[in-house]
Amino acid sequence: MDKIFIILPAFIFTIALLVAIHEFGHFWVARKLGVKVLRFSIGFGMPLLRFKGKKDDTEFVVASIPLGGYVKMLDEREGDVAEDELHQAFNRQSVYKRFAIVFAGPLVNFIFAVFAFWLMFVIGVQGVKPVMGKLDSTSIAWQSGLRSGDHIVAVDGEQTPTLNSVYEELLEGFLDRKPVTLKLSDQRNITFRLDQVDKNAEPSSLHEIIGLSIKLPVEDVIISEVTPDSPAAIAGIQSGDQIISIDGQQIEHWRDLVSSVIHRPGMTVTIELARNAQRLLLPTTIGSVRKGSQTIGRIGVRPKSVSPLPESMYSMHQYGVFTAVLKGIDKTWDLSVLTLKMLGRIVIGEASIKNISGPITIAEVAGQSAEMGIESFLRFLAIVSLSLGVINLLPIPMLDGGHLLFYLVEMAKGSPVSDQVQEVGLKIGVTLLVMLMSVALYNDFTRLFN
Repeated sequence: MDKIFIILPAFIFTIALLVAIHEFGHFWVARKLGVKVLRFSIGFGMPLLRFKGKKDDTEFVVASIPLGGYVKMLDEREGDVAEDELHQAFNRQSVYKRFAIVFAGPLVNFIFAVFAFWLMFVIGVQGVKPVMGKLDSTSIAWQSGLRSGDHIVAVDGEQTPTLNSVYEELLEGFLDRKPVTLKLSDQRNITFRLDQVDKNAEPSSLHEIIGLSIKLPVEDVIISEVTPDSPAAIAGIQSGDQIISIDGQQIEHWRDLVSSVIHRPGMTVTIELARNAQRLLLPTTIGSVRKGSQTIGRIGVRPKSVSPLPESMYSMHQYGVFTAVLKGIDKTWDLSVLTLKMLGRIVIGEASIKNISGPITIAEVAGQSAEMGIESFLRFLAIVSLSLGVINLLPIPMLDGGHLLFYLVEMAKGSPVSDQVQEVGLKIGVTLLVMLMSVALYNDFTRLFN
């Protein structure tokens, strides 16, 4: 319940900020090009706050539903316009000015993403070093020749100081189904044949398929609590027991126990434990629970303690003020391309529509990233901002990209697209957006209740 006090403010701040940034792009360029702006609204519905600007009497509004916003410009198609203001009407502007005004919204989203990544890189992003621990023999990592102790320093020439940066670089190869080359600290090169991965494999399964695992410090795994009627309780595991191994595989850290259980729902394993100087072997049938679209294994135990990872295991991903600008641009470009590729895979059926998220998931992730610190929250803001930029540029009527498509046709043929065509396009756009939002909300509620 306490999390709602983090999730809700983080969500409202995120949506309000990114909507304000997007609409400011339209607003600022419109004003610069001599178009009169009647209203600048953040949110929809009942106004909570409103005031008049000093220039052109623009009305600024903060409304009650923070899920969007709009800039209303003077336009003969939406009402009567005084004779002396006709030159300020949006519809009276050249197609090039109209194009610039509409394009400015998504453009500012990309600029903000660059800024957020720049600030994140200047502050520095701390992450776990990609030094390998135990690897599953069925994983791509093991089959490609990666072994415990290997330190990944680059993927396809891109430096990877943290494990998260390794996965970010691997994601592109995964979506394109192309081989990627990992460089290790001992100068060896290892190739991951991602071109051989099943084309129906989901991006959400990337971690499991690749199978990277960090090298953890050895510590005793002692149980502090066993959930009543859980698989562990039924098997006879008790508080104070030390888990030694599962099916002969040594358990040297709490994460070893989690990884040994989570991928084996419904399976019966033999757990070796130490109790009062005795060794016991207990057959245990792992339980199963739903988490999102996946079924994972659980046995119902909690650790006595989990020591924080030592500082030596962390690496700081940080750049100077000027270098960070280039890194921010590069990161924005790469993730924008990845977003388009992901959308393309969904459209052609090579990726599940379950990857589409709506406001509930955004709210949850906003809260989680806010809890994790300023660097994570900046990354989240940048990703959502560039996603808004990409989506708004899609050639779908109702979105900025739909209007831009009509303007490009107008530039090519020398006259505006007919009202009939625009009306049909509008209906198509509304239908597509309603379908998209319905899928997103369905996925949100499915994740929430699972």
